[in-house]
Order: sequence, then structure tokens, then C-alpha cells
Amino acid sequence: MFKKKIFLISFLFFLIFLFSGCSISFGGGGGTQNDAGVYLSTTGGGNWKHRALIPSISGEPGNIARTPVKDLAMDPNDHKAVYMGSVGKGLFYTYNIDKGWNQADTLPQKTVDAVAVDPESKCTIYASLGNRVFKSTDCNRTWSPVYYDDNPEVRINSIAIDHYNNQRVYIGTTRGDVIKSRDGGNSWQTIHREDSSVGKVVISPHDSRIIFVSTQKEGVARSEDAGRTWVNFEEKLERFDNSDRVRDLALCNARSGLVFIATSYGMLKSEDGGETWESLQLITPEEEAIINSVSLAPEDCNKIYYITNTTFYRSLDGGESWTTIELPGSRKGADLLVDFQNPQNLYLGMGVEPKEKKY
Repeated sequence: MFKKKIFLISFLFFLIFLFSGCSISFGGGGGTQNDAGVYLSTTGGGNWKHRALIPSISGEPGNIARTPVKDLAMDPNDHKAVYMGSVGKGLFYTYNIDKGWNQADTLPQKTVDAVAVDPESKCTIYASLGNRVFKSTDCNRTWSPVYYDDNPEVRINSIAIDHYNNQRVYIGTTRGDVIKSRDGGNSWQTIHREDSSVGKVVISPHDSRIIFVSTQKEGVARSEDAGRTWVNFEEKLERFDNSDRVRDLALCNARSGLVFIATSYGMLKSEDGGETWESLQLITPEEEAIINSVSLAPEDCNKIYYITNTTFYRSLDGGESWTTIELPGSRKGADLLVDFQNPQNLYLGMGVEPKEKKY
């Protein structure tokens, strides 16, 4: 009888050990909190649900609950296809968020700084890892390097694909270069240089010849001829202290010429493509408004969303008033993505560091 009890107790501990190990986490960069990865809101930011599952045919599912997010991107023609560039663990993607994530396992499992999907071919994806850009033409099955920078300290922060001619691809680097390919990544040419790291390259949804570039210390630049000539708006932003330090940039899909930038001053808006700027009245003082990501509702750019380290902000009236909601978990907000098909669906990527209490 005693031996039978010992056997049952041992078997019970074995089951506890077995099932406690069924959720395999991808660690990286930010401690042990299981609240990194991606959250989804289907209520325009009213509440959030963690979406971290990685299904497995082996019966032992994994998750990305400890994997910090670097970049989120959506297929321009399929709102269910979402890509997540991670810190230190490669690229993840889903074709249905309710069914979980997949890992692009043939791509190096390193930090993916930027990802972009070809607007004409959902199986063509570009991803940047450090000083290299990789391309897949078979829906993440295989990847080939298409750009390599000879400086290993340079990183490619942004990738943008021309929606009128998908052979035109633009990348922005930490060295301050805007580099263009006219043949789908086979060859490249530097078309613009800034004295500061390029944070984002964004192509106008209304005219693909119009390109905006944000920089870390030199404000915003614009080209209206696909990169042949450029205008820098640093002087036009001078009256806003520290507005040359741009953290994010968003263009309005519903209205041509409407541009929003998140800066160290706060949030600024231009209604004429950057020629004039005005500030939005935020709840927090300008010097405390550390905005990590800004997004706009595609059908109505009076709906503005942004995240700081700790808080989600939403305005439904063009910035006249704001709703604030504490971000889920303990990480800081890293990236925000709005579903163009169902604008009430928002994707929130949580970053590498625990969020700081003062923001």
C-alpha cells in the first residue's frame, strides 16, 4: 500500500512537470516577464488581449510571451496577415491572429528591425537584420540576402515598397542614408543623405512619388519626385523645441497632405505636406510626452492613436480631447498597428524594457 502511494505521488509530480513545460517561451532582451509579444484590441483600444500562441503539431505549443517586439507590419492586401519583427528572435507572422503565430525559421533568429510586404504579391516580403536586408518570394519558406552594408555597425531601420511600382524599394539606415532599388532589390543606389539616423521612410498612399523621411536629430525631409530631389523641414520646425528629434511619422490615408510626427517636443501636424506645422494639445506636458508610436485610422484621420512607455492614448476628434488607458503588462509600448479593414482592431507590440512608471 505504501509503495502504491509513493508511485501515485511520483506519477502526479511527473504530470505536473510534464504539463508545466508545454508552453515554450522565446526569451530575449527584457527579463522574465511573460507579457511581451503582441496584444490585440477589437474595441479601438478599449481593452487588450494577449496573442502569443505558437501552435505545434507535436502537441507542445510555444509562445512569444517573452519576445519583445521591434516592428509590426500588415500585408497591404490582406488585413489578417500580420508580421512581427522581434528583438533577438527573428521574424514571426500570422495569417489569422486567433490561430496563433508562425516563425520564419529559415531567416536568422536575430533582431528584425523592419519588415515590409509587397503590395502586389503577398508572398514577397523584405526584412532587415542589422546591416542586411533579406527577401522572400515564397511566403517565408526561404530567404535570400539582397542588400549588405559594409559597415557592421549600420542598421536598416525602415523598408518601404512603392505601391505603384513594386520594383521600387526604399530603405533607411542609421548612418542617415536613404537607399533605393529600382529592380526589386537586385541593385541599390543612395538617393539622399541626412546627418542623422533615418528612423522611418514612408510613401504617400496618394502619390508614390511623394516620400517622407523622419530622422533622429534632423527633423523631417520630403521628396516629390521619387527621391531625385529633397526638401528638409528642420527650419520650419524650429519654433517647436526638440522637434528635430522625430520618434515616429504617419501619413493620412483618407486625406492627401496630412502628416503627423511624434517628436521630443510632442505631437505635430501638417495639413499641407510639411510646409506648415502646428502642435496638438496633449494631456501630458511636451517634455514628458515620450511617444513611441503613432497610428491613424485609415478611413478617418481624426481618429489618432499613440503609445508611450506605459499608456495608450486615443483621440476621436483630431486631437481636441484624449482617452487614456494603461498598457497591459509590465513592458513599454513599442509599436502600434491599425487594421485597415477593421479599424477597431489594433495591434500593440510590447518592447524590450520594463515600462517606466513616470510616463
